[in-house]
Amino acid sequence: MKKQFELEYIINSSPRVLYSRLSSASGLSEWFADNVTVRGKIFTFIWEGTEQNAELLGRKDNKFAKFHWVDDEDENSYFEFKIIKDEITGDVALLITDFAEEDEKEDSIDLWGSQIAELKRVIGL
Repeated sequence: MKKQFELEYIINSSPRVLYSRLSSASGLSEWFADNVTVRGKIFTFIWEGTEQNAELLGRKDNKFAKFHWVDDEDENSYFEFKIIKDEITGDVALLITDFAEEDEKEDSIDLWGSQIAELKRVIGL
């Protein structure tokens, strides 16, 4: 059974710049996948010739984008990018919520770490 986990990364970029990289096909293809296309609410992510479809469940400008892998049998699982800005310090954090089997959780965390490193590189951090 998949379990939910959350990861938080400090990404000192404006929420607007960050959001465009999390919610659009062009933005996601800069760091998350080799290529991304979108038709309606379905985003097609392409990695080295392999395609995976995700449905956009919801989004709010400069706040969050939430997706569900279409071929995931667990209808309650999703992955979400949430942008959190600390009103006092002005720091911007990216909170990722994802689901993984217990024996795959460490691999998922490692994968997110490398993806976020690429995201930071693309933004120029």
